[in-house]
Amino acid sequence: MKSQTTKLILILSIVLVLRMTGIFSRPIWYDEAFSILFAEKGLGDMLYGTLSQTETGTADIHPLGYYTALWGWMEVFGRAAPAARMLSVFASLISFFLVYQITLHLFNRITAVVAASLFSILPFQVHFAQEIRMYALLSMWLMLTTFSFLRARRGNWKWWIAFAVAGAFAQYTHNLAAIYLVPLALTPLFQRNWKTLRSLILAGLAAIILYLPWLIHLPAQFSKVSTHYWVERPGMEKFFTLILIYLPHLPLPDTILLPGLLFAALTITLAAFQTFLAWKNMHPGAHRGIWLAYLAFAPPLLLWAISQFVPVYIERALLPSHAIFCIWLAWALTQTKAPRFIQGMMAVFIVASASIGIHQHVTYKGFPYVPHRELFTSIEDGLQPGDMVIHSTKLSYLPMLYFAPILPQGFIIDPPGSNVDTLAPATREILNVREFKDIEEASAAAPRLWFIIYQNSIIEYTAQGYKTHPHLEYLDENFILQQSHPLDDLRIYLYVQP
Repeated sequence: MKSQTTKLILILSIVLVLRMTGIFSRPIWYDEAFSILFAEKGLGDMLYGTLSQTETGTADIHPLGYYTALWGWMEVFGRAAPAARMLSVFASLISFFLVYQITLHLFNRITAVVAASLFSILPFQVHFAQEIRMYALLSMWLMLTTFSFLRARRGNWKWWIAFAVAGAFAQYTHNLAAIYLVPLALTPLFQRNWKTLRSLILAGLAAIILYLPWLIHLPAQFSKVSTHYWVERPGMEKFFTLILIYLPHLPLPDTILLPGLLFAALTITLAAFQTFLAWKNMHPGAHRGIWLAYLAFAPPLLLWAISQFVPVYIERALLPSHAIFCIWLAWALTQTKAPRFIQGMMAVFIVASASIGIHQHVTYKGFPYVPHRELFTSIEDGLQPGDMVIHSTKLSYLPMLYFAPILPQGFIIDPPGSNVDTLAPATREILNVREFKDIEEASAAAPRLWFIIYQNSIIEYTAQGYKTHPHLEYLDENFILQQSHPLDDLRIYLYVQP
């Protein structure tokens, strides 16, 4: 017992070290900046910015569970990015303990320690344990839902109440919580456990009642998704990217993409083979291993199938399934009587995948991150009275609005009705942004313009045969370019009216 406690404390130390690495130095990106700027407005403004009706549905597509939690968190700890990130770190720590407890409930301490170890080092978990977004909190609620389900099957009604509350809170955190809850709820049906099914139906109804105040707005939010959402319909390639997401994580440089894919594919293949052998040989606990594999891979498959009609396939919503994936790998390593050679190979592949992913996570500074401190310094040194900073897109504008609200700056709004038009007018209103409908209007705002654009945006247009980005083309034709220089994945231009 003392040895297992020592191991758990050591793993917890690894969890904290990995989740704190870079938390102060990493720039925030658009979604994180939006989370802070939106949440600090308070519940009343957030309701207006989310539920105000547009021609295509509600203004925003996310429920307010996470933003409300972040608002309360920032009231206590402040709005600095590291402080705001600590909410996700905290949620990830709770998930760590729940993963351990779920595994301990299903198997034993050795398997639980291995599962907790995998959860602590795999980059998918580490990345979203640091982001100022709702996915770590979503995973926490769904791990609590899973643990409550396992405990409630013994007939304890208090755990069914916990199941209902945690399930409802998960839905308040993200609408895509359902893609995990549905496969979980189907478990007693597949197992023909009718007593548990009856209790689960009652608990599910209680969860729906708790979620009802927001559920009535869901159709309008989905109408927004179906017409104004940046996600494209996923193809079969998502099944390859899924195994990359689950082990080394993405993005990866081209030089290590193939090794990362190889390590991930070999790990999952070996775990699947051990699962098959356990089922074939009627190994004790094989049905639990199969159930874990089901919860790890059924939600991605369900999300992929739904996205053929309404594209909502975003990998970060699969964070809860990945937590179960960690338990499944731990079971395959410790419970299937795999030969030591196979265990050693899997361990090497997992550590190699994690090392690749953690290194990439710590060192990556490209799109969509905004090096706001360096960007502000680059502009501030040459800023003159009357100058205006124009961002080609909201993706660089919101992080700079968070970091340097006093900077005279604005951005060009997305083409209305396009699939990237995700910042609705009501939301822009409460954020108090300065916006321009096009480059012509933006360029008329001042005699000197500092123009900020992502290099990726320029490449997208030149790849289609254009000379350059339309914004740059207009500025080149009507203004005098005084200077231009790159900053990570951004380019900064200074234009002067002739």
